Amino acid sequence: EKELDTLTKQISILAISIGIIFFLIATFFVHYPLVKGFVFALGMIVAFIPEGLEPTVTLSLAGAVQRMAKKHALIKRLSSVETLGSTSVICSDKTGTLTKNEMTVKELWTLEKSYHVSGEGYAVRGHIKEGPTHVFAKDNDTLKEVLLGGVFADNARIQAPDKKHVRYQILGDPTEACLEVVARKGKVDVEAELKNTPRVKELPFDSSRKMMTVIQSFDGTHRFNTYTKGAPNCVVDKCTSYLEHGEIKPITQEIKDKIMRANDGYAKDGLRVLAVAGRNLDQKMMNNLDSATIETVEENLTFLGLTVMMDPPRAEVYKAARECRKAGIKVTMVTGDYGLTAKSIARQIGLTDPDKPLTVITGDALKTMPDDELRHYLEGEVVFARMAPEQKYRVVSMYEKMGKIVAATGDGVNDAPALKKANIGIAMGGTGTDVAKEAADMILTDDNFASIVGAIKEGRGVYSNIRKFLIYILNSNMPEAVPSVLFLLSGGAIPLALTVMEILFIDLGTDMIPALGLGREDPEKGIMDRPPRSPKDHLINKHVLAKAFLWYGLIASIIATAAFFGANFYRGHIFPNLPVVGWDYRQATTVTLAAIIFCQIAAVLNIRYSRQSMFNRHFFKNSMIFIGIIMEIVLLLCISYVPVFQSFFGTEPLNAHDWIMLVCIPIPLILIDELRKWILRKNYKK
Repeated sequence: EKELDTLTKQISILAISIGIIFFLIATFFVHYPLVKGFVFALGMIVAFIPEGLEPTVTLSLAGAVQRMAKKHALIKRLSSVETLGSTSVICSDKTGTLTKNEMTVKELWTLEKSYHVSGEGYAVRGHIKEGPTHVFAKDNDTLKEVLLGGVFADNARIQAPDKKHVRYQILGDPTEACLEVVARKGKVDVEAELKNTPRVKELPFDSSRKMMTVIQSFDGTHRFNTYTKGAPNCVVDKCTSYLEHGEIKPITQEIKDKIMRANDGYAKDGLRVLAVAGRNLDQKMMNNLDSATIETVEENLTFLGLTVMMDPPRAEVYKAARECRKAGIKVTMVTGDYGLTAKSIARQIGLTDPDKPLTVITGDALKTMPDDELRHYLEGEVVFARMAPEQKYRVVSMYEKMGKIVAATGDGVNDAPALKKANIGIAMGGTGTDVAKEAADMILTDDNFASIVGAIKEGRGVYSNIRKFLIYILNSNMPEAVPSVLFLLSGGAIPLALTVMEILFIDLGTDMIPALGLGREDPEKGIMDRPPRSPKDHLINKHVLAKAFLWYGLIASIIATAAFFGANFYRGHIFPNLPVVGWDYRQATTVTLAAIIFCQIAAVLNIRYSRQSMFNRHFFKNSMIFIGIIMEIVLLLCISYVPVFQSFFGTEPLNAHDWIMLVCIPIPLILIDELRKWILRKNYKK
């Protein structure tokens, strides 16, 4: 939208300036009547205004939206498509976006021993093992309490496959769902436990304390009536004791260090770790649950163990991350997970440059970090862990202050400010909340990072297509303007090779449909090999103008001018004795008009690809291009042979000699441009 505003001003200034110049020359130097000079100048202004710009941009954006929807990316606002193409930084969540969000408990760790858990997914297939031996909850008191803590402090449920769903369905958080699965593998009777010991109060999870607690109405057969699960460092800080061999013992700093070493070891392997702790509330507090608050309950806890989960990275993310680096797009992981886990996953999936050091910044460190220091870290490879929502907002804001175009992903209510702040907010369609989706500009229906990269490719294609359209429209301005320049410079000795009505016919008739076709082109091969577009790089720049006017436009001008003089010569007229009225004059202008149209046929085929040869397997894919070419020829036939149009546009029928010449025009133009592209490809590879 900003670029189109700039473009409108640029073209308006250009067109009006040219119109004023031609008006002054026609009126004061060629001595045209005032009204005739004004109409002449008005024709020049119209010639330089790309009338099809608005429908082309809209069609280009709408076409990209349709293609992106098929690739699991829903765009809520058309202009967001182009914003994606300009993206230079992606601030991405980890869970569910970079990983599958299909949690499976792989290890259970207690201060007594560790256990391996076999099986994948949410089906209860597998066992808890100590070496080769199967272990069950009834065999070990500490293990049983760890499994019970996972079952009770769990708000998720699992639905088995049915006629409607071929896979297990998760109702709630996958992290919690896998705790139920591992409990069942340990032969815990989940239904009986939940029925006999119902929950009476919950202290829900929040991102500041990073834990949750549930209070159960126990019948006296369980060791604890309160269970807490959460980030190991946060839970361990609240523990004053631990359970070992059925005995509760005072916890020491040495024991805490041992727990954290185990946590760090798992985290370095990219595994996610949750700590489970328990507590017995006295009868007084159980009778007065209003007094059971975070401050009164989440203290003096007894450490039980660690549940170690694997959330496998999405297979397609590695390729997508590599494509981002190749395209000059920086991906920064902003997650609530533990720092070592985040760092390990970032390295595993190739999110960061392996040759550069990777800094992990935690939420606690960011709280006291000044902006200058944060800016320094953002220049390098960085991962943010244990982030609070307001800190994610700060990271996005700082990137934008650095002049970056930022895309941010999120799924929760707390992510909404960052999604709103980012240049383009991307919400998860599967796990995302309604608030996140409302704040976002784009929704991923498959919650997949790779879909973002595909959407960025489409966004870049849109901007490229708009530029192609501009080159196509502007290049015809040159052969439209040259006859007027020759007429004025010769003092009228060279008649106008095009009338104002014929100029309007090109701009509003034959140019329109092929130009719209350019807006529907798929992203060109190699478009993700370039760095993101600079915000300072406008739609019209010197390369666009040079290509439009000094390459395609200049060639078309030479051919159109040669066609005008050639048509006169064929009919026995040479300079300076060229007719200015009559049948021969109208015939010559019709040939000139037709020559420009056939130059445009070659131009639209050439402009489709900036470097790639037009002769590829996608040659016939864009049907609108060829519909436009056919329409150009049909319209030319109409104004050349239908009497009512002949009188309106001042044209005459074309003969066989003219058609032979016209059909031959595109061939050398296409071959010359193919040679230019071949040279460009050869130098680009070098």
